[in-house]
Amino acid sequence: MIYNVLSIAGSDPSGGAGIQADLKVFSARGTYGMAVLTALTAQNTRGVSGVHLVPPEFVAEQIRMVFADVRVDAVKIGMIANAPIAEAVADALSPHRGVPIVLDPVMIAKGGAALLDVTAIDVLKSRLLPLAMLLTPNLPEAAALLGEEHAETREAMALQAEKLRALGPSAVLVKGGHLEGAESPDVLASENGITWFEASRVPTKNTHGTGCTLSSALAAELAKGALLENAVTTAKDYLAAAVASADSLSVGGGHGPVLHFHQLWK
Repeated sequence: MIYNVLSIAGSDPSGGAGIQADLKVFSARGTYGMAVLTALTAQNTRGVSGVHLVPPEFVAEQIRMVFADVRVDAVKIGMIANAPIAEAVADALSPHRGVPIVLDPVMIAKGGAALLDVTAIDVLKSRLLPLAMLLTPNLPEAAALLGEEHAETREAMALQAEKLRALGPSAVLVKGGHLEGAESPDVLASENGITWFEASRVPTKNTHGTGCTLSSALAAELAKGALLENAVTTAKDYLAAAVASADSLSVGGGHGPVLHFHQLWK
């Protein structure tokens, strides 16, 4: 059976992040991808120049129409932009609590542009985190959600993962890509305790959309019925290979995208 995965996120016209990246990942991981748009962005590999938001009621209607007709096996939530859209997404998903939800709290673009209104953080914490099977913040996002300084050690990462899990999601994967050093460890806090996933840092500037790529790969694996720890291992291996292959692309002059179809393009 082919599993169906829905992304609720913003658009990246350069194709490296957002909805465009999510759909590539769903296809690369052997699932059928669907997309609900929350925002249009004007961006490229060098940065974001503008954001045009979709009205909250229309975001909700997109979600309603998908669920009214299609079996949804997992949901990935990316850019939600502001509090009214966050409320609309939460309202639309609340009747479907049996579906695994991966929440990637997209707050800042790779180039530094803010992608989440600060007024939306409370709604994200109170409405969306309790719906999530898995929350996937990077270190700055984890810190922003907790109102703390961002972690600089493994011990601090694990502690923040546990604190975030206490806010409602079933599990939290805090990504360590912003740590200093040659390693890029991630930590998973779940009902099974703390689990570390080790990875070496790949020397490339082409890392645009890595957060979107990982969360979408996780959603695809969970849609297939994978256990959480196995889903994380598989998704991280996929992302690592996509990053390692990124320099074979020639897309833009800034932070280029990863190669989502590295297993297919030879």
